[in-house]
Amino acid sequence: MTRYALLTREADTPWLWDFGSAVRHHQLYSNWLPDENCRPGMLGLRGAVAPTAGLIESAVREIKGMLETAGLGGEPVGVDIVEPPFLFEMQRQGLTVVDAQQFMLDAREIKSRDEIMLLSQAAAMVDGVYQDIVDVLKPGIRENEIVALANKRLYEMGSDQVEAINAISGERCNPHPHNFTDRLIRPGDQAFFDIIHSFNGYRTCYYRTFNVGSATSSQRDAYTKAREWMDAAISMIKPGVGTDQVAAVWPKAEDFGFAGELAAFGLQFGHGLGLGLHERPIISRLNSMTEPVELKTGMVFALETYCPADDGFSAARIEEEVVVTEHGRQVLTLFPAQDLFVANRY
Repeated sequence: MTRYALLTREADTPWLWDFGSAVRHHQLYSNWLPDENCRPGMLGLRGAVAPTAGLIESAVREIKGMLETAGLGGEPVGVDIVEPPFLFEMQRQGLTVVDAQQFMLDAREIKSRDEIMLLSQAAAMVDGVYQDIVDVLKPGIRENEIVALANKRLYEMGSDQVEAINAISGERCNPHPHNFTDRLIRPGDQAFFDIIHSFNGYRTCYYRTFNVGSATSSQRDAYTKAREWMDAAISMIKPGVGTDQVAAVWPKAEDFGFAGELAAFGLQFGHGLGLGLHERPIISRLNSMTEPVELKTGMVFALETYCPADDGFSAARIEEEVVVTEHGRQVLTLFPAQDLFVANRY
């Protein structure tokens, strides 16, 4: 919302607006952009400077003038994400604003070979972090200490953004939150983690579940079911299959304790990965049954399953990142997850 860009139909390069000092940096080091395409801009820092200061008004006037110079003054302007005051000002100055977010997501649906390599590298970094986690996952360590360890290791390996680390253990596993606390890990806990970071802009979403020291039959049964649901989904992945067919192999919400698919959304779930954490396709009983999407070669997405244990508080969570290939699928997430991993077994 602070930095923004404009790309017109016939232009070879975009115009970029940024903080003034950053503009100088872009002009020095982003040599693929003409210097005049890097411009200082400031819209108010998400409302910290009120719209009445005129920054948004002048920014829209500048953009409108550039469109008129390009012969596009009367054409619609596609916007993917925008603050309401900026949208209102565009309309006030006579620009026709249309939703470009859908087109942007369409354009990013199929990943190139280079993009898949970056996604694989990002996942490889998380492979290593999980090795670090199981080495220290012992009674007495706290969830937030695991989060700190994961952040440190990812940045050491070259992550450009650690977006979130979920660390959930013991009685916190069921129902499933998406956060971490300072809870102490205890013997016999079931614990799952989600590591979300980006490498050169390309994201991971990568859950793993472990037990600490030992595991009960209830915990093992939950993990076995979550793995079965995962394997059933992976086996469906190939070009031409509909996302409704993939979602159909997962249990209905009522089958694992929820009133409906909206209440259970995100537990048995798939989502595209790329420059965004949630891209196309989205695979879920909530939407895929009525609006299925055909799987295509080059799609990359994460598949997630979750199974609460019958002890009432434990749960298993598994996630695999998958590339749709010409002949089927390739799994990018390689830390062992076929069986329940008991860390530092007694």
